[in-house]
Amino acid sequence: MKIAIPVNEKSLESNVCVSFGRTPYFLIYDTDTQKSVFLDNSAAASTGGAGIKAAQMIADNKVNILLTPRLGENAADVLKSAEIEIYKTTTASAKDNIDVFIAGKLPLLNEIHAGFHGHGGK
Repeated sequence: MKIAIPVNEKSLESNVCVSFGRTPYFLIYDTDTQKSVFLDNSAAASTGGAGIKAAQMIADNKVNILLTPRLGENAADVLKSAEIEIYKTTTASAKDNIDVFIAGKLPLLNEIHAGFHGHGGK
């Protein structure tokens, strides 16, 4: 299974980024191989639609699970259509969130916000 997490730095110890669409990187963690890959988020520099572009990038990388603190509805729609489950992170590191998820203790992300359309930033 592949898990994606928006992170501030290319490290398992990085904090989870609060902005899904504008995160600098995505950590893709494969639970089968226990290998981590970091993707540069090309959507971060977009003037609009960053969440949708980031969600499509996650889907294109055949991710099964997204761990994120929050998500806009347009990005959520892309992920749901790709059958990617979305879970709410804690304030801990990416690695801690992966461990908590694998232990079955992260809740599904149920609060999808309307997004920050037209705000072009953080």
